[in-house]
Amino acid sequence: MRILITGSNGLLGQKLVAALRDDSDGQLIATSRGADRTPQPLGERYRAMNITVRAEVDRVFDEVGPEVVIHSAAMTNVDACEADPEACALQNITATRHLVEAAKRHGSHFIFLSTDFIFDGSKGPYREEDEPAPLSIYGNSKLEGERIVMHAGLAKWSIARTIIVYGVAPGLSRSNVVLWAKSALEQGQPIKVVDDQWRMPTLAEDLADGCIRIARRGATGIYHLCGPDGMSILELVRRVGAFFQLDTSVITAVKSDTLGQPAKRPPRTGFIIDKARRDLGYSPHGFEEGLAVVREQLGA
Repeated sequence: MRILITGSNGLLGQKLVAALRDDSDGQLIATSRGADRTPQPLGERYRAMNITVRAEVDRVFDEVGPEVVIHSAAMTNVDACEADPEACALQNITATRHLVEAAKRHGSHFIFLSTDFIFDGSKGPYREEDEPAPLSIYGNSKLEGERIVMHAGLAKWSIARTIIVYGVAPGLSRSNVVLWAKSALEQGQPIKVVDDQWRMPTLAEDLADGCIRIARRGATGIYHLCGPDGMSILELVRRVGAFFQLDTSVITAVKSDTLGQPAKRPPRTGFIIDKARRDLGYSPHGFEEGLAVVREQLGA
């Protein structure tokens, strides 16, 4: 099975590459913009590909003829999307359309990574069939990406929605909430953390595993893939502090509307993951178990 990954230099992309690179049953094709930044270079199994340029997408697809595409590349900085909606649309909508059209030509199974931010957070945790109602430009862009995938007439399609992905990978352009919390608490500087947003954080290895299970089983439709534990962002940061034995007295609880963030966040999301457990055998780590994976990878 030839599996093409977009965004292979990102956190999820690197975990997908790590899980698939030595897989005797599959042929991995990793793609990202610019040079390969994975820890062990992939050589001929890597293709530089700017997904916003249709000609580049077509060239790579025609070269490798992927049977499965896992589309993990996206503009995910919620406030940056709010500040630059054109860039957001280019990365999350136009690029998705290029990839979907190429996948359709090649009969590829297309797996699209989406987000809890397609929901307004009024009644989480959510099931796959719940009605989306995004509050932000980012959320709207990912919902539009979902619609492109669903209505393109693809041979097979899947949507994997997730929440607050955390983990360790080298050379990332952005951090994640767990690494940020650990670093901030280690520095001992006062930090403000919201107590009115509720999420179910996801270990990157678990998300990669869920996506690969979708690919191997040929599972189609929408799947919710996140961690099993729900908590406020405040509790998340406190649990990171407790796990790494750091002083959490520097944390001040605040409300979201005091931070002046450009994009609105849904107050309460979370996912019901029964479908993924049943159909895929998906079994994610509990939060402290995930933190133990992070600690081991950091050598802390």
